[in-house]
Amino acid sequence: MSYVGPDFDPPQPRRSRRGPLTVALAALVPGALLGWLVYEAVGAPGGSGQAGPAASSASVSRPLSAAPPTTLTGSPTDDAKASPAPTAGASESTSAAAPAASGPLRGKVIVIDPGHNPGNFRHTAEINRQVDIGTNRKECDTTGTSTNSGYTEARFTQDVAERLRAILQRQGATVKLTHEGDSPPWGPCVDERARIGNAAHADAAISIHADGSAEGNRGFHVILPGSVHAGGADTRPIVASSKSLGERIAGNFLRVTGEPPSNYLGGGTGLVTRKDLGGLNLSTVPKVFIECGNMRDSKDAALLTSGAWRQKAAQGISEGIVSFLRG
Repeated sequence: MSYVGPDFDPPQPRRSRRGPLTVALAALVPGALLGWLVYEAVGAPGGSGQAGPAASSASVSRPLSAAPPTTLTGSPTDDAKASPAPTAGASESTSAAAPAASGPLRGKVIVIDPGHNPGNFRHTAEINRQVDIGTNRKECDTTGTSTNSGYTEARFTQDVAERLRAILQRQGATVKLTHEGDSPPWGPCVDERARIGNAAHADAAISIHADGSAEGNRGFHVILPGSVHAGGADTRPIVASSKSLGERIAGNFLRVTGEPPSNYLGGGTGLVTRKDLGGLNLSTVPKVFIECGNMRDSKDAALLTSGAWRQKAAQGISEGIVSFLRG
């Protein structure tokens, strides 16, 4: 094999007799080549970690980013499935590609209930039928409220719920929504919303809302379940844990969004306890409601209609949930 380049002289006429140096080099080269091949095959101790030609080819044909992240639909009828845990020897990059299988919330199940449904307006007969909430019977659901300009509570809650889901999934949680926008076309009823969280054995559940009070009434409040033991409802096992969840959400929501606690409910604490909500009465897992603001107040409406502020709302709620789950 001949090498031609700027650092080599042109080939010289071949001599008929080999010198001692030539013979020595001819003997050394095969041995050195064999030693290098063995060294590369075994791997040098304490080496730089650079792969040889064969290893490099394998890396190119199987990129670490080839495995797509897990997608969780959050459908109330389909169980969310996380990607399997990485096998032994899998790289950190491969693990990071599956957000539902890694992160501080790995193994945690969170149910998010976007209050109301955009399709409820077209299905008033269905949502007006009565369902059992333990203490009494109540409407299946309502249409919810809206800002004076027509931005509906259902659109607001769905947007915040989807933002919240994305944040929690990035931290490894399995997240389930009680419904996806207008699918189903109305509802689910309040009793079914509670059952979705129960069936998922959620570690935490939250129902997202916005209030419809008078102008000048502004601020958020978190609704906690009262102690109810009637009919098919028994909240006694979850009252304490739900209170802890609600307090942590309220504190973080205030800090992240800057939205003040309600000035018309809760005595400035941002916390309200109720016994008349089916979504809380029928829950067997820690659960709270949050009214993120008053859609009928102009100052609150300006926030609720802002995408940037809705992202803050989702972030504040998520940090409260994380604080609760991590103790």
